[in-house]
Formats: sequence, structure tokens, C-alpha cells
Amino acid sequence: MQRVVSAEEMRWCDETTVNTYGVPGMLLMENAGRGVVEVIKDQYPTLQSKKILVVCGKGNNGGDGFVIARLLSNSCAMINVLLMASSSELKGDAKKNFVILQKFAKKSSRQIKLYRYSKKLLMSLSKPDIIVDAMFGTGFAGSVRKPFADVIDWMNNQGSQIVAVDIPSGVNGTTGVVENYGVRAKITVTFGSIKSGLLCNQGRELVGSVYCIDIGIPYSITEDKRMRTFLVEQVDVRRIIPKRSMHAHKYSVGKVLVLAGSKGLTGAAALCSTSAMRAGAGAVVLGIPEPVYPILARKLTEVMTFPLPATGDGTLSLDALNGIRAKLSWADVLMLGPGLSQNLETQQLILKLLLEYRGKVLVDADGLNAIAAHGISKLRSTRAQFILTPHVGEFSRLTGLPSVEVEHHRIEAARVLAKQIGATVVLKGVPTVTASKEGNCYLNSTGNPGMATAGSGDVLSGIIAGLWAQGMSDVEAAYAGVYLHGLSGDLAAKKLGERGLLANDLIEYLPAAMQLI
Repeated sequence: MQRVVSAEEMRWCDETTVNTYGVPGMLLMENAGRGVVEVIKDQYPTLQSKKILVVCGKGNNGGDGFVIARLLSNSCAMINVLLMASSSELKGDAKKNFVILQKFAKKSSRQIKLYRYSKKLLMSLSKPDIIVDAMFGTGFAGSVRKPFADVIDWMNNQGSQIVAVDIPSGVNGTTGVVENYGVRAKITVTFGSIKSGLLCNQGRELVGSVYCIDIGIPYSITEDKRMRTFLVEQVDVRRIIPKRSMHAHKYSVGKVLVLAGSKGLTGAAALCSTSAMRAGAGAVVLGIPEPVYPILARKLTEVMTFPLPATGDGTLSLDALNGIRAKLSWADVLMLGPGLSQNLETQQLILKLLLEYRGKVLVDADGLNAIAAHGISKLRSTRAQFILTPHVGEFSRLTGLPSVEVEHHRIEAARVLAKQIGATVVLKGVPTVTASKEGNCYLNSTGNPGMATAGSGDVLSGIIAGLWAQGMSDVEAAYAGVYLHGLSGDLAAKKLGERGLLANDLIEYLPAAMQLI
């Protein structure tokens, strides 16, 4: 599984490589520049006579840019280098590579030209075919100030192919947040490990296609156990999806008890219970309030439904508790929440179940609202094994953190909550983060904007519950379920387009996603 690092973790990787292993920084910079050039050559094979502008800052990212400019000149491209600082401000390996580039430029002045930034100069430059962004590295944070803001705005408006070095300038390397200006890249070539900022927030929209290249950082560093964030890809899910025995029967491959739905909210119950079966659970029993029983009994064929006592509002009442208890010993997984409503009596029922049950429980939607209303600290005293699947708003209500803060720091927010309550937390969004109680975080790599549709979260909960009931661990069921949910959406969007996707389409394409895995 590919590790994902924060800006601080990447800095540690670089420093340890140089200081502990003795790998020269110049070598790392040369490897980085060469790697970017190889990607450029692969993506744009005909570079001869192409106009390439390399925009360089004063730090190591700019030093990478100097190497890139030098190596690209061997392809007979016309290279302009725009230095965003005085040459006297350059230090260390960046300065050494600038001095080398100066010597190249003197020998081939028609092919390589070096410029010190000025607004007048910027406006006089002809449109480049390719722009290489080497202004800021992964350590950048905060807002972009002038003149860099003007340069980024100019770059984005040229219509050129933009290649970002390590991370688009203006993007926070850890959070992906762009406070004001950010380079919109066609390609981002990152070094050593994927940075979390390339996958989160605005960073995800600005990176284009991402290529991660090896620059010589030792494997023992990039795979250090202190790096606890991972990117989930197809091979990772294929390895853990359960295989069925030749002797399997419906009660041996996963039994899920679902408590969901209420008057006016029957769709959520249908979606989550059906998706649990599509995920491979052998039997799903859906407990619903008596008033909506005829609707769901008629709608659902494979899912077994049973009516439970209801409040005057058509929601589950406290009188349903004994009927539910009778089913709990049968189930491998209890799933509760979708469409249950925020009726006070129903929420009291949810809390009683959460406090007394000792099995596997997936909590979503109104189940999460019940926990938030009574305090999430109550979960610490329970003996059940939990998976919580909040979206950002629900997460905010659970923790008291503002939604903006949750969104900006979604990886760490999920990690902290999972460790705090000793449960698996699936924070839905872009990317969806699965956090374990041990502190590991798994970032999803599938999905598309078309999945932002009512009921999509209910389908996800059902998939995770269905996988968990088949014997997968809580964490594996969660991140595999998230991946399959996104892959179903990608297959559906490929066939139907993004704009018209419905939650039912995700269920329909789930078997194809599993077959592809």
C-alpha cells in the first residue's frame, strides 16, 4: 500500500537521507530534475524548438527547476528561466545548480536565457508551450503574496501546459488548502512519496495527473512505520476481499441486521439494506416502524423486513427494544441510522442499543446524530466494536469542531477522533478518510463528483456492513467498502455521465466493480 506523507514528514525523509545516510543533496536534486524531465519527454515527445518557461523560486524547488532547465536544453527546446529572486538570495544546492546553469547559458545563449523577474518582463514574454512551476515546494503554507500572486495568475491564463514540480505553487503540502492563489497544473511530478496536499481540498483540483518518482530516498525511510497514512488502490482491495467457500450458504457468508427508515424516509432503509446484500452479505434483515412496513415489504424482494412498534411520528419507539434484542443474537453486524429520524424517543432507543450491545455496530446518519446529542464520550464505556461513517457536518456535531476546520484538516481530524473513542471512523468527502483506533489513515482513490447525490452515503454504509459481516476486519471492511463504492460510481459515470447519477446506480454497478477487483 502506497504511503502518503505530510510536508513535515517529507522534510524528515529528505533530512534523514542526507544527514543519516550521507546521500548528497545535489544528487537528490539532480534525480528530481531528471525525473521531471523524463515525465515531460514522455508526455510531450516533440520538444525540439518548443518554448519552455521554467519559473524558479529561491529554495530547493527552484534548484530543481535549474536542473530541469539544464536537462531540457539537451532536447533542443528553447528555454527561458524566470528567477523570482535575486541570485544573491540563492543558497546551498540551489545556488550551486544556478551557477552550473549560468555556465550552460553562456555557452548556448540562443537556447537558454535567464531572466530576473519584473512585471514589465513578464508582460513581454511570448506564450510558452510548456511552463514548469518550480516556485514553492511542499513546505509552503499560507497565502501567496505579490509578485508571486501576479505570476501565478499570469501562468494560469496563458493556456500553456503547466508542469508542477513536487506540488503546484500556492498549495499547502499537508492540507491541500489554497488560501488565495494556486497554480493549475496539467501534470504534477512529486518526489519520493505522494503528499497529502495533492489529494485533499483545492490541491486535488489543481494537480492534474500526478506522477510520483523515485529520487533515491532509501526504502527504509519512505516505509518508516511512523508514516501512518496510506493511499488505497485496486491491488490493496483485491488482496483482502473475502473468498467464498464451495460449501457456503446464506447464513455462513454474513448476516446483517439493519435498523433504518421512518415515515417519509423509507428510501434510506431500502438503499442501505439492498447495498449490504449487493456487497455479498448472505442475509439482511431490515427492522422498520410498523407504519412504513407495507411500503418496504412491497419494495424489497431479497431483504427480509419485519415491523417494529412506532411512535406517533412513524419512527421506531422504545417499545421496539425487545423485538430488536431478539434479532441481535442472529446478526453478525448491526447497522443503524439511515432515515431513523431525530425523534427524541427514537434517539433514546438508539442510545440504549449502543450502550448494551457487545457486537459489531455500524452507525450512520441519525445514529450519529443520537451520539452527538448525548455526547460521543459515552462510546468509550461500551463493549461493542464500532464503525462510524460521518460526513463533515455530522463529524462537526460529534466533535464540536467547525466544519471548515474538519474539511481543511480531514486526515488528522479523523485520526484523532478514531484514537480518542477507540473506533474506526470513515470521514466521507474528498478524499474519504478511513481512520483506525491505532492511528492509521487510509485515503480513497476512487469516486467522482456525480456521487454527490442523495442516498449515496446510505449505499456506502450498506456496502461496508455487508463486507464486515463476511469476516473482514472493521478497518479493511471500511476502506475496501469506500473504494468499491467509489469504483461503482466511476463505472456508472462512465456509462451514464456524472450529472444524472442516482444512488441506485451505485448499487446497480457494484457487482461490476467487485468483478473488476
